[in-house]
Amino acid sequence: MTIQLPDATGGLRTYEPRTEPLAVTPGAPLTSRTVFSAAHVVADPRADVTPDSPAAVDWDATLAFRRHLWSHGLGVAEAMDTAQRGMGLDWAGAAELIRRSAAEAKSAGGRIACGVGTDQLPAGTLAEVRAAYEEQLAVVEESGAQAILMASRALAKAASGPEDYLEIYGHLLRQAAEPVILHWLGPMFDPALEGYWGATDLDAATDTFLEVIAAHPDKVDGIKVSLLDAQREIALRRRLPQGVRCYTGDDFNYPELIAGDDQGFSHALLGIFDPLGPLAAEAVRVLDTGDTAGFRGLLDPTVELSRHLFQAPTRFYKTGVVFLAWLAGHQSHFTMVGGLQSARSLPHFARAYELADGLGLFPDPKLAEERMKTLLAMYGVAQ
Repeated sequence: MTIQLPDATGGLRTYEPRTEPLAVTPGAPLTSRTVFSAAHVVADPRADVTPDSPAAVDWDATLAFRRHLWSHGLGVAEAMDTAQRGMGLDWAGAAELIRRSAAEAKSAGGRIACGVGTDQLPAGTLAEVRAAYEEQLAVVEESGAQAILMASRALAKAASGPEDYLEIYGHLLRQAAEPVILHWLGPMFDPALEGYWGATDLDAATDTFLEVIAAHPDKVDGIKVSLLDAQREIALRRRLPQGVRCYTGDDFNYPELIAGDDQGFSHALLGIFDPLGPLAAEAVRVLDTGDTAGFRGLLDPTVELSRHLFQAPTRFYKTGVVFLAWLAGHQSHFTMVGGLQSARSLPHFARAYELADGLGLFPDPKLAEERMKTLLAMYGVAQ
């Protein structure tokens, strides 16, 4: 059996799908690295909504996907940008997601950390930004989940310099009940975060970031860095205080960063581990045995797919993530909150399908092929 896939030139190429998935099953808990998958939300395709409406979420399918990740030993990073925070999912929807997922984590025995931001506040004073952060922090802590202090668009607007970041983050860390994860999301993921930490120069921004951590090392479990710059992440993690972890958020260079070097390694909090979940968990189990080459042998081939999904404009990577979840059978449709399923082109989807199928990511390759052909037919591409 073959399938005709469109390419970037407008032509068609013949692709022969694989017949068997990669043999990966749930196994022992991960030990050498702490690994979170940022998880997507599943939209309710029957809801009568517009792209500007509050998100209509299929809660059953959304929570089932989290159980899938937990079953493979991964932690879930909830209500992050992968869940379309600020791109279809508003704070009311995120708060409901946090409460439901945290309760599900308790039931399943899964690890969960949840995003704390200020997205209920488009813009405001520094005092209003602080209050917005406090409101969200309270929701996460009341749910029993670990908090991830996310970068704030409102703070980026309100701050006049590094001192404002030091004051806001210092206040939040002092009042946090448990150690948090600090999240530095680069402008390639969200252009509104340009100049975060009070400087467009990344060296100066890094110094401010480290100053926040150094003032409160007992309140920082770790940092999540999403700058897509492996050497900058390595340099940053070598400057962290003892006991503060680095969670890579680099969806371009994650195998080498997780493997590490003779001076340390990164843990992981990655959006690409949404579609790669079972394979990523298997790779880390191999790493747990000390087999770095085996780990790289499993994970290195996935980088081409990840770089494809996260290509510019990077913020639309969520579309590819949900597309692959549909092909893999984790949801019954390819609809996204905010109508974001329209954010990538048909050739982009075709290449994502080809790369994911080649890796054996689809539990039922025939189902994935049928669904890909359905999408092609909707775009007028006959088979």
